[in-house]
Amino acid sequence: MTITRRIFLGCGAANVLAAAVPPGERVTLGIVGCGWQGVPTAKIFLSDPRVALVAACDVDEEHLAEAQALVPGCRGYRAFEELLARPDIDAVYIAVPDHWHGIIATAALRAGKDVYGEKPLAHNWAEGRAIADAVRRYGRVWQTGSWQRSVPRFRHACELVRNGRLGRVHRVEVGMMAGHMDWDGIGHLTAPEAPPKTLDYNRWLGPAPEAPYCPARVHKVWRWILDYGGGSLLDWVGHHVDIAHWALGLDSSGPVEVRATCQFPGRPSLWNAPPVFRVTARYPGGLTMLIAGGHDDIRSGTKWIGEEGWLWVDREGIESHPPHLAGSKIGPHEIRLPVSDSHHRQFIDCVLRRSETLTPAHVALRSATPGYLGLIAMLTGETIAWDPERERMLNDSGAQRLLAHPMRAPWHL
Repeated sequence: MTITRRIFLGCGAANVLAAAVPPGERVTLGIVGCGWQGVPTAKIFLSDPRVALVAACDVDEEHLAEAQALVPGCRGYRAFEELLARPDIDAVYIAVPDHWHGIIATAALRAGKDVYGEKPLAHNWAEGRAIADAVRRYGRVWQTGSWQRSVPRFRHACELVRNGRLGRVHRVEVGMMAGHMDWDGIGHLTAPEAPPKTLDYNRWLGPAPEAPYCPARVHKVWRWILDYGGGSLLDWVGHHVDIAHWALGLDSSGPVEVRATCQFPGRPSLWNAPPVFRVTARYPGGLTMLIAGGHDDIRSGTKWIGEEGWLWVDREGIESHPPHLAGSKIGPHEIRLPVSDSHHRQFIDCVLRRSETLTPAHVALRSATPGYLGLIAMLTGETIAWDPERERMLNDSGAQRLLAHPMRAPWHL
């Protein structure tokens, strides 16, 4: 997401503008996780005059200082518990590594905060279920950062599929990024060393297994390590699989069978998430979804294939066969999906109205489930039988335990 110069320069005045908004129309926001994703997204929130950023939390002092510099008076915390204890905070934005999602999100919901949480919903299925249950139990508003639902191109593609332009859809192809992206050129820095003094490394690890610090383990690249993330598969299910489900009305359903093949790194490697993979998910009614990374025959984005042709959409464009289909207009009496011109503003709208967002937690869990089950199938070599109604694994095997991950004491949900 691009941050414009106007938004950036306006951040300093954002809380001044928010102070002029009547209290019942203003949302006080705290952010937990102020790194690569956190600060740019905080700037987007601050472009909304109804938002007042009052607190930020990060285990890295440098990240925290960057967030605090966005607005005067933004108080900094090293422990999320202290931020959540503030009664004046209405909502929190959570942008931490996946292995922290479940703990921080459920704690925020128990504390009575509404939450905008980054995708995927959680590190594993069990933590995602705990988040969705907590949203319902505490009556909070949740928005997942599956922001493609707020982009007109994706909504239009989904409306075309919903309205039968392809006839019966029998196959979906979801293409994802392959490999391990070395964003800062630190992938070779795997030798243990002392962590920076600015980083509370033990708290960064949190519920993950104890492990020595090295630069290739933490900021920006953690998702290639299965103790903290789920590789490209779990990074992208909340985008392209989410869109596939939206188009097909599968927000309350899921696969009945998942199998997978992959290539794990060929030598002992710190980055152990599979960089090349194929996940095949079979849905009720015979629909098959192929989710692939690192294969030239599967184009990045989401492609629906039906009786009358195919439709493909990605952030780069929309195409179809026959060609005229992509430009087809949605008629006044056809199915229309909810319209949002900003995923972040839509969250604030829903906080103020106490209404459900475009990507609530229970939907995000459904979008991520093919990814969770696909990764389990890769790790075990098993075909996973799944009951999408009761949301449980049917084959009683060692795969069942991988729906959840053990947490290092004293952390727990």
